[in-house]
Amino acid sequence: MTLGTGLSLAEAVREATAILHDAGVPSPRVDAELLADHLLGVGLGRLRAMLLADSSPEPDGYAELVAERAQRVPLQHITGVAHFRYLQLAVGPGVFIPRPETESVVQLVIDRLKKPAQGPRRPKVVDLGTGSGAIAGSIALEVPGADVYAVEFSEFAHAWAERNLRPLGVTLLRGDLRDALPEHNGTFDVVVSNPPYIPAEAIPNEPEVALHDPPEALYGGGADGMELPTAAAASAARLLVSGGYFVMEHAEVQATWIAAMLKASGLWSDVMTHLDLNGKERATSAVLAAPSDR
Repeated sequence: MTLGTGLSLAEAVREATAILHDAGVPSPRVDAELLADHLLGVGLGRLRAMLLADSSPEPDGYAELVAERAQRVPLQHITGVAHFRYLQLAVGPGVFIPRPETESVVQLVIDRLKKPAQGPRRPKVVDLGTGSGAIAGSIALEVPGADVYAVEFSEFAHAWAERNLRPLGVTLLRGDLRDALPEHNGTFDVVVSNPPYIPAEAIPNEPEVALHDPPEALYGGGADGMELPTAAAASAARLLVSGGYFVMEHAEVQATWIAAMLKASGLWSDVMTHLDLNGKERATSAVLAAPSDR
């Protein structure tokens, strides 16, 4: 069987699954189905019912999309969409594709914001290094009363974030997480960040990441990749109110170092390491101590 030669939809998806499996794609069957649904627009539930009936024809252009994915072009670049929590984000070349693991970081922020508020003020949140806007957008959507800001340095990523965040009422700024928002120092209740953190010599194994995610969204600076995570923590200490909450995603191997760094600074209390969906230590949170406690 060959794609594009009059196969049924079910035959085409089976053949696409085999092609993607041979190409090393991690989830070949799911990707084959998603590419078919991208062309048909019926939703996965309806698509799978059509596959069982085995009476629908292969959609036009399917072979070309499968061939592109077999070259390890990210699925999200082909479809133009990344799904993150309750959001459907526009993505493409020039922006980091949000990962499911980051959804756990968003949940930490939401859990914090849902605690009883102190006074009538709306909670104020900033996402440093927003990329596609996944974190900031999710917070704005799921905590409607929050006043959400987002900062992004990359011109290309900023353009994607603007498209995604404009409908959600997020205040998006183009700037460097190291010195952003000085006029807002000491006013945020939550600072959240998923900064670049990969060490300089650590080349990602997955072609989708190594070849297609922008380098400025991957490498954290310095041999250990810790320059930007350290800067994010310093900015959080500058931007937060006393008692404000900071949470940052990082590599599993950096968890111990980051927790020790926050504790050693004398600025933070309640330093905690958090597990992601796979049980790995992928985020650390802390509370900004009052000046009298530092």
